[in-house]
Amino acid sequence: MEEQEKVSRSALLSMRHEDEGQPILRLPEWVKRTVLNTEENRDMRVVLKEQSLNTICESGRCPNKGECWSRGTATFMLMGALCTRTCRFCAVNKGTPEPLSEDEPARIAEAARKLGLRHVVLTSVNRDDLPDQGANHFARTITSLKEAIPGVAVEVLTPDFQGRRDALEIVLAAKPVVYNHNIETVPRLYKRVRPGSKYDRSLNILAMAHEIDRDIPTKSGLMLGVGETLDEVKEVMRDMRAHNVEFLTLGQYLRPTRDQLPVKRYVEPAEFDELGAYGWEIGFKMVHSGPLVRSSYHAEEKADELVGR
Repeated sequence: MEEQEKVSRSALLSMRHEDEGQPILRLPEWVKRTVLNTEENRDMRVVLKEQSLNTICESGRCPNKGECWSRGTATFMLMGALCTRTCRFCAVNKGTPEPLSEDEPARIAEAARKLGLRHVVLTSVNRDDLPDQGANHFARTITSLKEAIPGVAVEVLTPDFQGRRDALEIVLAAKPVVYNHNIETVPRLYKRVRPGSKYDRSLNILAMAHEIDRDIPTKSGLMLGVGETLDEVKEVMRDMRAHNVEFLTLGQYLRPTRDQLPVKRYVEPAEFDELGAYGWEIGFKMVHSGPLVRSSYHAEEKADELVGR
């Protein structure tokens, strides 16, 4: 297994020290979100607790949690609540993960069945500690969901699997309706925002997915407001298209807690509109661009076409 790139503790502390001197920006109206406390949301919390499951909706403090749960969509986070990497934008806890829970695929399938979910997104923490990077666990969960819920659409949002084609082949053999891996930010900011990850490796895993199974659309996303320029964003969008990425999401980075990167800038809605129009212009088949857009935001819309609903 390729050795994971590491950022020294002193380097991370230095970055955090630099961040402390940055003023905290006031939250603009266009990124404020009303909390939805619907019956569907309450049911979701009960079932998640019963099955001892994690969702990125909660672990990642997603602002769209209430809306997605109300629409019958949820993003389950596989393989525990501790990640082996130290991405500085993410609220998921970092550390040494526990061994895999072998019954987790069955528990996720049962939870989705109870909740009547028609579109399920599976993501995970990074598991650089596992020989297969967790690929078989993804595949088993997809299979369990399809057995439990005929006609369910399962989308996956995976780590980069250290760039391993064999791991990617295992996941795609289980036939998710969409394969997603997020680029997250522009290459200039990778060491600061995504230590342990590589821009070219992320692009290549998306290109590999397209090569392995062209019937499964590839998807990727960027978060804006961490120091990038709009020209850099457009360059990344062109790189994505050059690597056959078909679906695109663009959203505003929102700092989950004071432990993560501060927001450098709140991008105006008009700029998201401009980038979204550019995405359609250069050939993406689906574009969601807006301040509150996230990887799984309205994920079921295109998937309905793919499974013939």
